[in-house]
Amino acid sequence: MKKSFLFYALALLIGFSMSFTSCKKKETVEPEPTPASSIIEVTGEITSNTTWTADKKYLLKGFVYVVDGVTLTINPGTIIKGDKTTMGTLIIERGAKIEANGTASQPIIFTSNAPVSFRNRGDWGGVVICGKAPVNQTNPQVEGGPRTVYGGTDPLDNSGTLKYVRIEYAGYPLMPDKELNGLTFCAVGSSTTIDYVMVSYSNDDSFEWFGGTVNCKHIVAYKGLDDDFDTDYGFMGKVQFAVSLRDKNVADISGSNGFESDNDAAGSDNSPFTHPIFSNVSVFGPRASSSTKDISANYKKGLHIRRNSRLCLYNSVIAGYLGGLLLDGTKCETNATNSDLQLQNVTIAGCTDASSFFSVASSGATWSASQVATWYLGANNDTLMSNSSLKVTDPWGTTPNFLPLSNSPLLGTASFTNPNIATGFDVVSYRGAFGTTDWLSGWANFDPQNSAY
Repeated sequence: MKKSFLFYALALLIGFSMSFTSCKKKETVEPEPTPASSIIEVTGEITSNTTWTADKKYLLKGFVYVVDGVTLTINPGTIIKGDKTTMGTLIIERGAKIEANGTASQPIIFTSNAPVSFRNRGDWGGVVICGKAPVNQTNPQVEGGPRTVYGGTDPLDNSGTLKYVRIEYAGYPLMPDKELNGLTFCAVGSSTTIDYVMVSYSNDDSFEWFGGTVNCKHIVAYKGLDDDFDTDYGFMGKVQFAVSLRDKNVADISGSNGFESDNDAAGSDNSPFTHPIFSNVSVFGPRASSSTKDISANYKKGLHIRRNSRLCLYNSVIAGYLGGLLLDGTKCETNATNSDLQLQNVTIAGCTDASSFFSVASSGATWSASQVATWYLGANNDTLMSNSSLKVTDPWGTTPNFLPLSNSPLLGTASFTNPNIATGFDVVSYRGAFGTTDWLSGWANFDPQNSAY
């Protein structure tokens, strides 16, 4: 019995030893390393035709120039990030092209290089496209530091395509009035295609046009710092189906507006005049309702038209700004009188009170606010005290829904009989950017902070 017991004990000891050795061996096995993402740093000049593909990520460092005669092609689903330290910026120079053709299911994304939860406005420079279309300045240079000069005599110039593209957390203020925007157009011509482009969390204007004739459709300005749609230097393009939404807490010290428009900084008579044609725009400002609190004091107007601009706006809605329309200066008054500056079939809603819908400059104006109101209301425009009267589904939601409800006054009240919108525009029956189809579906992103890029 003793021998049997010893044999049994020895067997248990051997088994335990083998078991212990086996467990220890499993604990010390090193896992296979996870393959690192392929990141390509891009610097300086792109001097030959180049294609960026979705199987790689690209990091812009400093000012990256696509030079004259060169085409940069970007495939659907490609992600391009901007370096913060060097303020990475992509600049398409005169004579160059960008062919960024995304799809609704595979948009092309320009974004911050910061990780989830650490992204901020101004994490990189932005996208600048320059062309050879007319501009009312002599050899103007891109604002914000780049070397590039733009402008020419070809209104049909072609700088390529942006389609199903998102631009996030861009914009850089080099100095006051010298900033990079989310997306900047400099003398871009009308053969260029801009369609389904979203600019989110820009550190300056979301979209700014300096001269040129480029036409744009289906564009989104989301929670930018300064203006949503800024036009200068003789921009003469056509824009249809544009929407913007603001963060009530964030506005620029210079004063943030839905629209801001100038002929130039001096309000000169330089030609071509800034004469953009907008139709079917929905601008949703910081004031969702009368109970909205803590709105930044830097918010100004839904529309600030000044310095001899001849902006025209049709079939649109401006909602939730503290003030509605500021017609600034005698030259703009003259342009309005002569019908060079027009607002028709426009609804302004949700201003602070009845006296806030219309205003004039504090000095240098010959019109009164009531004269602005008379001019505005005489062109089939209207005002609504409450944003809720617009009957739009959920425009201020975390994931906004901009579709009008079936009983919305925006439906069935558009008109395209004006000669300015007789060509180059889709004829629709509604005011604002949306009817019954949500053209944001599939490609827009209202929460890029938490997107794993």
